[in-house]
Amino acid sequence: MNAIKATWKNGQIVPDQQAEWPEGCRLLIEPLPVDETVGLRAEDWPEVPEAVAEWLGWYDSLEPLEFTPEEVADIAAWRQKTKDYTIANRDKDVEGLFP
Repeated sequence: MNAIKATWKNGQIVPDQQAEWPEGCRLLIEPLPVDETVGLRAEDWPEVPEAVAEWLGWYDSLEPLEFTPEEVADIAAWRQKTKDYTIANRDKDVEGLFP
């Protein structure tokens, strides 16, 4: 049986996805560490010149992002929509913070 992740919410366990477990199977529930990291922590990155050179070589090999005119227009429209929403709702962010 595969493990799944879940969230404790309002006194109940809410699974992140459907579990493929047989009915009536026993479970072991325990909290995950709060500081769960993904990938390497900053202090774990190798800092020797060879590792830095390898990373710079990889970075320099990346192709630049190229957008079509339609994608550029879509991004601009989305940014404007976000800006309009932010301006319209900015006062709601501070309501109730100050007596």
